[in-house]
Amino acid sequence: MRKQIAFIYPGQGSQAVGMGESFLEDDKSRQFYDSADQVLGMGLSKLMLEGPQEELTLTYHAQPALLTVSSMITERLIRAGIRPDYTAGHSLGEYSALVASNVLEFPKAVEVVHKRGLFMNEAVPAGEGAMAAILGMDADKLEEVTDDATNSAGVVQLANLNCPGQIVISGTKAGVEKACELAKERGAKRAIPLDVSGPFHSELMRSASHDLAKVLSDSFLLDAKVPVVTNFRAEPETNATQLQDMLIHQLYSPVLWEQSVRKMIELGVTTFVEVGPGKVLSGLVKKIDRSVTVIPVHDLASFEKAVEELTT
Repeated sequence: MRKQIAFIYPGQGSQAVGMGESFLEDDKSRQFYDSADQVLGMGLSKLMLEGPQEELTLTYHAQPALLTVSSMITERLIRAGIRPDYTAGHSLGEYSALVASNVLEFPKAVEVVHKRGLFMNEAVPAGEGAMAAILGMDADKLEEVTDDATNSAGVVQLANLNCPGQIVISGTKAGVEKACELAKERGAKRAIPLDVSGPFHSELMRSASHDLAKVLSDSFLLDAKVPVVTNFRAEPETNATQLQDMLIHQLYSPVLWEQSVRKMIELGVTTFVEVGPGKVLSGLVKKIDRSVTVIPVHDLASFEKAVEELTT
């Protein structure tokens, strides 16, 4: 019996100068970089390959860059005969999952995530929003903390439920600072401010979601050929209208990553292939369930190793 495989896709924070370079001697792979440059009318590929890192990390560059690398590696995996039974992505990574599941064509997805980055950048002026990782506190207790901090200091909410004992919060700078203080007072092991450009997955992103909705309505999403386990509901979805709605909600709602991984395991997935730069999701999946197989594919060497493991 064939292993049930999920392709999972990283989000912002995984970008690095030089990512994907080892694939570029292959003409089909190179076309993804050329296509992204053409769609955006800028040298995104030069930025990806040469940096500087600070410029690449800007949300409206990081989003199309990560999508480009992940989509390129997906094509190589499928060409090698490795196909997913489910796809899922963390935040921005959900768009890479949609390309893999044939919901969005790659050039359109590049355009959409670039605009998504611009909308997110414009939604909250720099310095007014913040995010922090809270370690060692469960979601119910942390939600009490964020409710109290919202009432006393400013809007803050759960943003990423990543794995047991690791939840990211997001909101106003004052709200996040207060929530970090309260969390530590009430037993959290650590509260770590994150170096991000905005309060992603919080109510402060709602204005950006209105702009994103207009862009998505013109983007001709198709029904998924492979079910996508969405951030918003942590359930598999194939309907294009529903998927579009999930993307809009996702912008200002928590990423239910732990729940998504558990759902895929419940559906029979035993192997998770992290497709794209870094190994962040591989680490999270192992913290959720150590019994599953996790295979990160981020360069040519790891790709060749994955092909050998998954085709023998």
